[in-house]
Amino acid sequence: MIHPDTELRFISSEIGYGVVATKLIPKGTITWAQDALDRVFTPGQIEAMDAMYAPILDCYSFRNSQGNYVLCWDNGRYVNHSFHPSCITTAYDFELAVRDIGPGDQLTDDYGFLNLVQPFYPLPEHRCARKAVMPDDLTRYHARWDRQLRGAFRRFARVQQPLAKFLRPEVLARAREISLEPSAMDSILNCYYRDDSKAGTCP
Repeated sequence: MIHPDTELRFISSEIGYGVVATKLIPKGTITWAQDALDRVFTPGQIEAMDAMYAPILDCYSFRNSQGNYVLCWDNGRYVNHSFHPSCITTAYDFELAVRDIGPGDQLTDDYGFLNLVQPFYPLPEHRCARKAVMPDDLTRYHARWDRQLRGAFRRFARVQQPLAKFLRPEVLARAREISLEPSAMDSILNCYYRDDSKAGTCP
C-alpha cells in the first residue's frame, strides 16, 4: 500500500510515470507497506507462467529476501529509481521517507535494495559516481542506507503514520521500539537475496 497522499503523474518521456506526493510527507513516515493485496510469486510459479507475463514482472516486481517476486497491486509499482532515494526499504516489509518529501516531489527508491535479477542502467544523476544498479548492491551500500534509516526511525513516533494499520501488531511494536533506540534496528542487509544461480555473472 502506497502512502495515501500520493498520486501517479507523468514525469517525462524518458522516465514515464512516477509516484508524486500531493502533501508534505515528513521524514520518518511509512511511505509503503506490503499488504494482503500485494501478490507474491515463487520462482517456480513464474516459470510455470506464459512468457507474455515476464516483461510485466521484470518491470514492476521486486524480489524479497526469500527470492520471491512481490508485485504491488497499487501505484507502488510505479516508484522510480534514484541514487539519492527519498524512501528506503526496511527489514520489516515497509519503507520509510528518509527526508521530507514535499508536494510535487517524487517518491523514489534506489533499485539497489530491490534484489534485481540483472544490472539496471538508469539516467545519469547529478553528483553521483554510480552509473549502474547491480543485483548485489545491498552488500555494497547497506551501511549507508542503514544510517539513513536510523535517522528516519528517530522521527517515526513523532509523525502521522496512516499506513501503520497495515503493519502486523508485532511489526508496529518493533518499529516503535526502534524509534526510541535506533541502534536496535535490523540492517537492511537482511533484505538481501543471494541468488547462487547468478553468482559470478555480474561485473
